[in-house]
Amino acid sequence: MDYKRSNAPTNTITRDTVKMASETGNIYETVAIISKRANQIAQEMKRDLEKKLQDFATTTDNLEEVSENREQIEISKYYEKLPKPTLIATEEYLNGRLEYSIPSSDDDFA
Repeated sequence: MDYKRSNAPTNTITRDTVKMASETGNIYETVAIISKRANQIAQEMKRDLEKKLQDFATTTDNLEEVSENREQIEISKYYEKLPKPTLIATEEYLNGRLEYSIPSSDDDFA
């Protein structure tokens, strides 16, 4: 899923944990699934931001040459306004767009 086109809220909202756990039957498994997806989204966002900001990197550290770059500031502000990875992952889970598999307990002993 493209995190830039997510319709996830930008602020935290209260969720019904019983409803969220209905698919897995265990709220802790549900939280683990959402947190793993949130980590994936956060890593993707970080890579994209670093790639965009790499164009503005300078090779010298002279204070006189440091100038304010409007494009760099706009890119940073854009990424700050995006929904947090946990909110995007929760929205994906609740809308059924998150694929996951839970290994059975028999697989642990095979």
